[in-house]
Amino acid sequence: MRTFAVLLAASLAVAAVTAEVYFEEGFKDDSWQKTWVQSEHKGVEYGKFVHTAGKFFNDAEADKGLQTSQDARFYALSNKFTPFSNKDDTLVIQFSVKHEQNIDCGGGYLKVFDCSVDQKDLHGETPYLVMFGPDICGPGTKKVHVIFSYKGKNHLINKDIRCKDDVFTHFYTLVVRADNTYEVLIDNEKVESGSLEDDWDFLPPKKIKDPEAKKPEDWDDRATIPDPDDTKPEDWDKPEHIPDPDATKPDDWDDEMDGEWEPPMIDNPEYKGEWKPKQIDNPAYKGVWVHPEIDNPEYTEDKSLYLREEVCAVGIDVWQVKSGTIFDNFLITNDLEAAKKAAATVKDTQEGEKKVKDAQEAEERKKAEEEAAAEEAAKDDEDEDDDEDNALPGEATEVEDEGHDEL
Repeated sequence: MRTFAVLLAASLAVAAVTAEVYFEEGFKDDSWQKTWVQSEHKGVEYGKFVHTAGKFFNDAEADKGLQTSQDARFYALSNKFTPFSNKDDTLVIQFSVKHEQNIDCGGGYLKVFDCSVDQKDLHGETPYLVMFGPDICGPGTKKVHVIFSYKGKNHLINKDIRCKDDVFTHFYTLVVRADNTYEVLIDNEKVESGSLEDDWDFLPPKKIKDPEAKKPEDWDDRATIPDPDDTKPEDWDKPEHIPDPDATKPDDWDDEMDGEWEPPMIDNPEYKGEWKPKQIDNPAYKGVWVHPEIDNPEYTEDKSLYLREEVCAVGIDVWQVKSGTIFDNFLITNDLEAAKKAAATVKDTQEGEKKVKDAQEAEERKKAEEEAAAEEAAKDDEDEDDDEDNALPGEATEVEDEGHDEL
């Protein structure tokens, strides 16, 4: 019994140790300026990030993140941390995005790098391990990117995952497991899942069409055939067009000058088109021939598709036409429950944002109405002044008449 208790305690201790937070950033103060590195890649004028909760928020301090602040700019900022491997373990990548500017075209994704990344030279062609998050450009592109680098090549997911396109905060979560499966969550709700091998083109297909196989020459794949006993009716053939029987030669028609008159042609109502025999079931039909497949000699299973041997940095590397996106709540861990707990705050955040935004818009409408009323009143006063200025000599105005006897 004592031995069992010791083993249980040891197993619980191991389980506790295995829950790791490799990177976490909530931008609660200005310390981010010491840990995040701005790229200085030559030839690019990078936009500036500002530390703010934005125009509307649930908590003015807790909701602070990094916001893009200049239109039509590239942005490149990264943070290195203690490297780790997700070998035989779950990898969870999570962060929040708030497109409060109602973005029309721009990225809202993050990139994960190994330790070889040059933070001062970070740019769009810098190799990365994972690219994940929303990307919006017009009505046609509103997707969640999930891109993995595998053997030096970037592979996009074969599925279309739609991102959120409103102006409020949303949490994006990517889960990669050691059994080569994955999940994508938005605001703690699963929006996609499956197999890494099935949903990305990392590997050649397991099966290929047998190059030696050919459809037999006598294979009949016609489901129906013309009825050999069907014959064309004797009265079938009719001309497609006929002379108009109602047409008459004009009175001024001169055969010598105009040539022989011919009535115009019209569609023949009795024309039935080209005759074809009716179709009947083909007694020799064998079905659709299916090309047999064989094992692909170029295919080799890879049980480590999930594996990233050295995870060392995270960065924002995007282009935005219209700035205003706030990035926040970065979390890289092996503990999905911890990530879900962090993302569980999103509902309260969204409700607070909506409340403040609605109040701001109500105040703006009220102000606009007051300004419009003031402008209308000023216009009326101006019109009255014009009426007084335009009055004829000796003619009393309405204003002058009030409370006075006519002289």
